[in-house]
Amino acid sequence: MRSLKPAPPLAGVGSRLGNGPQKSIAREYAEALIIALVLAIFIRTFLIQAYKIPSGSMEPTLLIGDHILVNKLIYGLRMPDSIFGLEIAGLPFGRYVLHFEPIHRGDVVVFVFPPDRSKDFIKRVIGLAGDTIQVKNGHVWLNGAAMDDPHAHFEVADQDRSPISPRDNFGPVQIPPGKIFAMGDNRDKSYDSRFWGFVDENDVEGKALVIYWSWDSDHDGWMPVRWSRFGMIIH
Repeated sequence: MRSLKPAPPLAGVGSRLGNGPQKSIAREYAEALIIALVLAIFIRTFLIQAYKIPSGSMEPTLLIGDHILVNKLIYGLRMPDSIFGLEIAGLPFGRYVLHFEPIHRGDVVVFVFPPDRSKDFIKRVIGLAGDTIQVKNGHVWLNGAAMDDPHAHFEVADQDRSPISPRDNFGPVQIPPGKIFAMGDNRDKSYDSRFWGFVDENDVEGKALVIYWSWDSDHDGWMPVRWSRFGMIIH
């Protein structure tokens, strides 16, 4: 019976058992840490990122204390706004360099807040470029007709609405090319496009996917976890 022979060593590759130099444990840990850090930055910048919901503007879809994952690659490959706060001339920072899927009405998206680019906002896409948007007594009209708006949530009675507040009466406005109109699902407690205008499509960083953790800080119990929200797909 023939015995198996060990495979010859690969040419040019050192081995712990051969004559190659051995790395120190500290160096191996350092290299592994650097690789993990680079991968984490790459994933967070271009693929998927976690966010925490800080306000009730998207209630009841998203609650204060929900932790969500956002798909940053669904619409395309977008360059970050900077690299560790630095901008390099000639690079298309804050812009899409490759497009995949278009933004759709009804998508819940994270975007750079137009009045303050140091902040990220999350809202629902209500209108796309070319659409005409109007708000009448708190309700959205799209291209001249009442919008099918199943996610809208209201806390103010129709008879209590203001004729002059953009929250309740706004427009009509036509959305310019390359822009979207975004609103919070909690229409009466959302600071959105009715107040500060349109969102540039290049500033849309990704689409909200799923709730992976939810913490109710107002809960009186010792473990204020909203277990029922774990794994909820965001629509």
